[in-house]
Amino acid sequence: MMRADDLEWCRNAIREGSYSFHAASKLLPANVRDPALALYAFCRVADDEVDFGSNKPAAVLALRDRLDLAYAGRPRNAPADRAFAGLIEAFDMPRELPEALLEGLAWDGMERRYATLSDLRSYSARVASAVGAMMCVLMRVRDPRALARACDLGVAMQLTNIARDVGEDARAGRLYLPTDWLSEAGIDIDAFLAEPKPTPEIRRIVRRLLAEADRLYHRSEAGIKALPLSSRPGIFAARHCYDAIGRKLARGGHDSVTCRAYTTRAHKLGLLGLSVVRAGMVTVFPTNPVLYAKPLPEVAFLVEAASHPDTAKTGWGENVISVLSQLEARDRAQDGLARTA
Repeated sequence: MMRADDLEWCRNAIREGSYSFHAASKLLPANVRDPALALYAFCRVADDEVDFGSNKPAAVLALRDRLDLAYAGRPRNAPADRAFAGLIEAFDMPRELPEALLEGLAWDGMERRYATLSDLRSYSARVASAVGAMMCVLMRVRDPRALARACDLGVAMQLTNIARDVGEDARAGRLYLPTDWLSEAGIDIDAFLAEPKPTPEIRRIVRRLLAEADRLYHRSEAGIKALPLSSRPGIFAARHCYDAIGRKLARGGHDSVTCRAYTTRAHKLGLLGLSVVRAGMVTVFPTNPVLYAKPLPEVAFLVEAASHPDTAKTGWGENVISVLSQLEARDRAQDGLARTA
């Protein structure tokens, strides 16, 4: 399915770019771990090109072309693209899932802000829950209940990332905190972005965001029993490694402006051990009724796409086409300004 050198490249990319997932992946069985590394490498490269590239619209449009080539079986001649094309074919990956990720990255390219928590969950669904749904596909899991809980985990992890990166994002001119929360707290957005400070109001918003993440971490656990036995420790590890970042933030007074929370190697090793123990406990406990809870409204389209691959579409959806059209217009405008400068 994947060339050994491409897989090694993906492994190195994740080792350097996502410490938490790299640690968690050690507990996945090889038949899931290898394609998961390819999946995360492709997503990580795409995310970095949009986040750190000088022309965000152009980076998103280039990703669109890469996805088209991968689904046509003619991937770009690059390790991540070749490996991703291989897993598309091997696992019958529904196109809507990476397409949702692209839409989220397009929102980044448009520097979209999010007025409400629901809006932020919609963004998180695209850039994180879509990956969680793809992970289920790699485990050969299409049960909509398990998919719904995997999407809960994706949103929780993304909210944790956002809470951790408030200062870093602000200094780069980015804002992901719900703007209605900022308004309620009397925070002037432009003033905060110009000079981010860990005020009591900002700390309370970070705490509030982590509380929502914590709620979804607990909801997500109900779905782990629906996963293959050999994959459960790795998913518990991902859950605990990301949640640990939020707990570290809480111990630091929810200040993610002047410092960035992270977990040590020793802490990660302890969490891996805890994950193995908890995976074994899940086997003997009765099914948690939360498994049957409806998916979050913001992730329902992902659950539908992953659970019914026979009805998956073959081309771009209307919403994504609309977003990409706006990006193309912005890209042309930026190009025109650059030529006249």
